[in-house]
Amino acid sequence: MTLNDKPLDLLEEADIQRLMEDEVPESKVIDYKKHLPGPSDLDKKEFLRDVSSFANASGGHLVYGIAEENGVPAEISGLSDIDPDREILRLESMVQTGIAPRIPGISMRAVPLVGGRSVIVVQIPKSWASPHMITKGSSRFYSRNSAGKYPLDVFEIRTAFSITGTAAERMRDFRAETMAKIVAGETPTPLNDGPKIVLQIIPFGAFEPSSRFDVSSLVQRYKRGKGTLPLPLTGLFSGWRYNFDGLLTYDDRGSYSQTFVSGIIEAVDSFVLSDHSDDPDGEKVIPSLRFEETLLEALPKYTCIQDRLGVEPPVFVMLSLLGVKGRSMQVDTPEFSGVKNVQIDRDALLVPEIMMESFDYNPEEVLRQAFDAVWRAAGWERSMNYDEEGRLVGRR
Repeated sequence: MTLNDKPLDLLEEADIQRLMEDEVPESKVIDYKKHLPGPSDLDKKEFLRDVSSFANASGGHLVYGIAEENGVPAEISGLSDIDPDREILRLESMVQTGIAPRIPGISMRAVPLVGGRSVIVVQIPKSWASPHMITKGSSRFYSRNSAGKYPLDVFEIRTAFSITGTAAERMRDFRAETMAKIVAGETPTPLNDGPKIVLQIIPFGAFEPSSRFDVSSLVQRYKRGKGTLPLPLTGLFSGWRYNFDGLLTYDDRGSYSQTFVSGIIEAVDSFVLSDHSDDPDGEKVIPSLRFEETLLEALPKYTCIQDRLGVEPPVFVMLSLLGVKGRSMQVDTPEFSGVKNVQIDRDALLVPEIMMESFDYNPEEVLRQAFDAVWRAAGWERSMNYDEEGRLVGRR
């Protein structure tokens, strides 16, 4: 049994008991503490060393309220006479002010025990922004191995920075390679002429050699009627097949979705933005509401597929539009419908990547950043399908 077997917010006392029953030892990914860190600088530094070491390694859990002997849980002593919510806020504050850069995705939860006691579990993900440095008292970097945390030496620090930079570079190279193939017509299924949408959801660890997921499990669930395949952006598909990269679904109208064995999902579409008017000389526009609704409906479906495959966040959302030079934004909100529009001045819009720290997110908030960028390219301040407070108002 590991704490990764269940979402943090579903952990119960029985799960904590099982750690002791199964004699789950301390390791690179779990550490037991009988007491919470105290108010002294020494205690705070020790806590920050623990947290940063997990983030700089493979991620893991700190469990407060379990006494250990030789690394094996010996007693679930629990934490008594505390306000769990206040203690979690205190720990979160220490992390936010004592480690740089900030570690995304840390979660904490108090698991109630009988007798009014509790165990506090701190879940630290493997970080995409490592290495993280302790800034309180002394500037040091820590990582973990099977024996626990240890300070990184100069060579290891340089290597950690190099790995992080390489991952970001590989993401951008992957995007550039995709764009080049689409422009050259080298796509797994035919696309239409005209503008295209490319949506890519890339896990940070996608380019690690060990990042391999069983895409056939999606097909097996689909055949048993217990799940759906990753559909193209149109929401429909004409067929599916395995290919060299993983699993492909496609819509014969000019849209496909590729699920890579690395956990990446890529959707390429030439139908949603195509000109459905009978007038070939009509104004060339991006149908803003249809464009945004399509992506708002698709993103959570794709991340749900990634979650089902076992992909670990963070993931990066990359939106690109191709073939949009000379197009303007169609405004469906009545009060702005008469405002003069501007034609987009370039053929390719590559929206900067958007990081999602977890799969618990609001797609309207995440994608608003991308929508605003596209609207600015057409001369608008922001997406007019949102109000000034950033709330979506234009969705049907």
